[in-house]
Amino acid sequence: MCPGAPMAAAAESDKSVCVMDASGPLGHALVHRLLRRGYTVHAATYDHSLHEDAALLAAAGHDEGRLKLFRADPFDYHSIADAVRGCSGLFCMFNTHEDQASCDEVMVEVEVRAAQNVLEACAQTVTMERVVFTSSVTAVVWKDDDHKPVDAFDERNWSDLNLCRKRKLWHALAKTLSEKTAWALAMDRGVDMVAINAGLLTGPGLSSDHPCLKGVPEMYEHGVLVTVDADFLADAHVVAYECPTAFGRYLCFNNVVCRPEDALQFAQMLTPSAPCYPPSDELKVIPQRIQNKKLNNLMVEFASAIYGDLD
Repeated sequence: MCPGAPMAAAAESDKSVCVMDASGPLGHALVHRLLRRGYTVHAATYDHSLHEDAALLAAAGHDEGRLKLFRADPFDYHSIADAVRGCSGLFCMFNTHEDQASCDEVMVEVEVRAAQNVLEACAQTVTMERVVFTSSVTAVVWKDDDHKPVDAFDERNWSDLNLCRKRKLWHALAKTLSEKTAWALAMDRGVDMVAINAGLLTGPGLSSDHPCLKGVPEMYEHGVLVTVDADFLADAHVVAYECPTAFGRYLCFNNVVCRPEDALQFAQMLTPSAPCYPPSDELKVIPQRIQNKKLNNLMVEFASAIYGDLD
């Protein structure tokens, strides 16, 4: 740890932060990182029983005094307010159901309502300093190429809502609408918010039936199929919270699927039991049309002696 790094500052000030929803791979990774950095962590879950979440209970065993468990309901403002009370930061994410059949217009409404309640609760929390809102690259990359071609996607782009509805891209629609809702409330209520637009999160729970994978062939063909692992994504969230210069949206990924061999490896990861074939000679390398320079620059700044590293 570099001199003057955030870990020491967090421990001295005994700041509390909330991770909501803490039940998924990203939530687990964030909880452990934040505990190591000296924070008191309010770990709130939506759909999972706290008593059944082995990963959070394991963290509680090592940091019993600084990990507080909460049960939150995205439709219950008061349960959210209870979880964030006294916190200086909130890491807000909504874990999408792992099967396409469960992701529909109703789930879009759930995510939008959750964003409304969370941001309103943060606006009413006098100790709140910053919200890190987890969004997705699917809130960025869905455009009709015939209408307005995009040479390279970055944080300034938004997915087209009508296109998402027309193609029933419910995951993309939910992430786009919920993020837009969060930004509108943050600006209206004066909440300092940073958004992390994450690539497809690899690891447990990602299978060919996951709703975030609908449209993946088109994403690959357009050069915008990107993935991220939970550790890198958690690091990006910590950086976005602790760096005072962080602002706006950040595209976050550490792998781009552009080559035939990358596509084959990605397909094998989704369906490990499927036969493994060599890539076809007919497949070509797809030019990358998405970039995350803004996040890379922020993480370099964070790793400098000014702010310190992550470990």
